[in-house]
Amino acid sequence: MPLPDLETCNCSFLLSRMQANVPGQRIPSSQQEPQLLQSTEGQSQCARHQQELKLFCELDQMPLCMRCSQSPEHGAHRLSPVGEAADNYREKLQCIRSDLGKHLEEAEKRLAEHRRSAAGWHWMVLTEYYKLGYFLMHEEHLCYERIEEDERARYTRLSQYKQTLQHLLLELQEAGHQPNEDLLQEGKQLLGRSESVLSQRTKAVTPELREYPIPGIMEMLNSFRVDIMLDPTSASPCVTVSEDLRSVQAGEGWPGETWHPADLAGWYVFAEQAFRSGTLYWEVDVTQLPQWILGIHSPCSGKRRGRRDRKDRKVNSCLSVFLLLCVKKEEDCYFQTYPGSLNHQVKGPVPRVGVCLDYSFATLTFYNILRHCLIYSFHLTSITQPITAIFSPGPPLPGTKGLLGNKELPDEDDASATVAAAAAATAAMRRRMNMMPGYH
Repeated sequence: MPLPDLETCNCSFLLSRMQANVPGQRIPSSQQEPQLLQSTEGQSQCARHQQELKLFCELDQMPLCMRCSQSPEHGAHRLSPVGEAADNYREKLQCIRSDLGKHLEEAEKRLAEHRRSAAGWHWMVLTEYYKLGYFLMHEEHLCYERIEEDERARYTRLSQYKQTLQHLLLELQEAGHQPNEDLLQEGKQLLGRSESVLSQRTKAVTPELREYPIPGIMEMLNSFRVDIMLDPTSASPCVTVSEDLRSVQAGEGWPGETWHPADLAGWYVFAEQAFRSGTLYWEVDVTQLPQWILGIHSPCSGKRRGRRDRKDRKVNSCLSVFLLLCVKKEEDCYFQTYPGSLNHQVKGPVPRVGVCLDYSFATLTFYNILRHCLIYSFHLTSITQPITAIFSPGPPLPGTKGLLGNKELPDEDDASATVAAAAAATAAMRRRMNMMPGYH
C-alpha cells in the first residue's frame, strides 16, 4: 500500500518508523534499538523531496533532508547529523539511567534501614509502656500500703477514743454516787477532762480524707475534656449566670439569719447539654465559694406514678441525683456525698474540682486537681436516661450572706453541724428538682 503524500517531514518520518516494525516479527530486546536505527537510517526518506533524512533539527526535534534544512523554516536552526544526535541522546539516557540506578540503590538501602528503625522504635515504645505499667503497678502497691496503714491508724484512734469515752462515762457514773465532799474535790477536774474529750469529737469522728496522688491521672482525664455551657433558664432568680454561660454566682435576695433549707431548694443551675454515652470530663473553679454543690441529674427510666405540684404540673417522683457537697471552714474543707457515706475533712484548700462521667465503667468521679488525687467515686446503676450536670454556689449556711467569695462561716466548733446543714439543704434541693419542668 503506497504512503500518502504528507505535507510535513515529521509525519513521514514517524510513519516510516512504524513500518519498520512488521507485525508478527519478534525482535530481541537487545537488538531492537540498533535494528530500528539502521532501518531508520537506511530507509527513512523525506516524503516531499524523496531524499534521505540525514540531519536533525535541535529546535524542532525532527529529522530533515538536505533540502528541508535549507528552507527558511529551518535555515536558522541548529542542525546536527542524525547519528550524532542519536549518540547525544544515548549519552543523556545513559546518565539518567545511571542516576536512577543510584537512586534505586539508595531507596533500597533506606527501606532496609527504615525496617530496622521501625522495629527498633516499636521495641523502644513497648519498653517505655512496659516501664510505665511497672511504675504504675509499683505506685498502686505503695498506695495500697498507705491506705492500709492509714486505716489501721484511724481504727486505733477511734478505738482509743471509744475507750476514753467508756472510762469517762464510768467515772461520771461513779462520781454521781460519791459523797458531797469527794464530788466537790474531784468535780472540777472531772469536768475539765470531760470537756477535753468532747473537744476531740470532731477530729475523732470526722475522718481526714487522705490524699493519694495518682500519677498521670490529669493527663488521662484531659483527653476526655468537654466544654460545659450553663442553661440560664434553669437558674433561680437569685442565681446569676454569666454572659458566656460558663460561670455562676449568687445574686440579690439571699436569706439572712432566717435561713431554712426548704427555702433554698432552687439555688442550682443545670448544664445546657445532656450526656448519653462515652467518657466526659469537666473542671470547676470553686476558689471563691465558701460552700458549693456539684453533681449530675437524670430522670429515672420506667413508668412510675407521678404527683402534681401547686401549679398542677405532673412531675416524676423518681429521680437519680448524685451530688458532692463541700463546706469550707477556715483553711479546711468538709465533704459529704448524696447519696453515699463520704463525710470527710480535707486539710488545705481545694481550688478546682474535676468531674468525670464514665459510661463504660458506670462511674461518676470527683478529683482534687491541685493534689491529683481522688475525692469520691459513685457507682451508677440503671441509668438509661440522658444525664445533665448540676452546679450550685450554695446553699448558704446559717450566719453567711451567701455571696460569691464570702468566707464568713458559722462559729460552731463542731464541723459536722455545717455538713448536716448542707445535707438538709441538698435534700430540699432534690425535692425541688422533682418539680422542675422539663425533667419529668
